[in-house]
Formats: sequence, structure tokens, C-alpha cells
Amino acid sequence: MSTPFAALEEEALKLSPEERALLADHLLASLGPPREVEAAWAEEAERRLAEVESGRAPLVPLEQALTRARQAIS
Repeated sequence: MSTPFAALEEEALKLSPEERALLADHLLASLGPPREVEAAWAEEAERRLAEVESGRAPLVPLEQALTRARQAIS
């Protein structure tokens, strides 16, 4: 007799690739942070975007940012 996990896996593998991808997405999302955390991050992203759009946030060219990042990890 198979375990519930093995039976579930066997059934899931019978799904189409698109359905398996959707199932995987739903399962991964269920492991994610609570909605309050997601809402807080969305609010922070909006705040940061507003700073960039208003010119209050200093922007760094990509190459300079990559150089800084490489230096920080080496």
C-alpha cells in the first residue's frame, strides 16, 4: 500500500504540464509569508517607487551597482 504522499504525487504527475505548474505555484505560495507581510512589502515597494519618481531617491547606474555588489561579497 502506498503512502498518502506517494498516491498524491502519482496523481499530480498525471496532470498536464500546465496544471502541474499551476499546482506547484499554489503549493509554493502556501509556504509564503502571511498576507500582512506581503501587504507591508507592497506598501514599502510603493513608497520606494514614489521616492524614485519624485527624484528624492539617488539612482546608481547598473555597472556601478554591480561593482559594489561584487566588492561586498568578495
